[in-house]
Amino acid sequence: MWTVPNCITLFRVILIPVFVVVYFLDWRWAHEAGAFIFWLAAITDWFDGYLARKLQQSTPFGAFLDPVADKLIVGAALLMITHSYANLWITLPSIALLVREIYVSALREWMGSNGVRDAVKVSFIGKAKTTAQMLALIGLLSGLETFMGITIYWVSLGYILLYFSAVLSIWSMFVYTKAAWPHLRSGATK
Repeated sequence: MWTVPNCITLFRVILIPVFVVVYFLDWRWAHEAGAFIFWLAAITDWFDGYLARKLQQSTPFGAFLDPVADKLIVGAALLMITHSYANLWITLPSIALLVREIYVSALREWMGSNGVRDAVKVSFIGKAKTTAQMLALIGLLSGLETFMGITIYWVSLGYILLYFSAVLSIWSMFVYTKAAWPHLRSGATK
């Protein structure tokens, strides 16, 4: 259970309350520091998966905890940007992303309990959605439009990527549903 990849995943879970507290500190760079912690968590997500494959340390505990850690920190970040921006243009795609995560998680759980989980395994669209979503959240959490006097438009890019990830999210939800539909309709059994 205490493999290097699992320890990295646990570190990501521990980062969640740190991320939330730092983001809401009454401090000039709190949002930027929170965005950095979120970025660190996003990097560890890639890194723990890479190490699990490279070191052949995949475990049932890691397979369970990794997606849970991802959904927890992304869910927290979506709630935080919804609170910080408090506008419809952030709230709508955030809700779409949260709804999709809950729906696809439930779909995968049902498919797994019926022995056909491979029909809804992670696709390229899902990976592209996750990448766009992470970059959007880093930009929106940071609130940066300039850095050291240089215009970088992080927030503007964050808005664009948030909508892009919401579109990919809804698209992937339909792709997973289509793949699962024969099993849902027939009541798949093991």
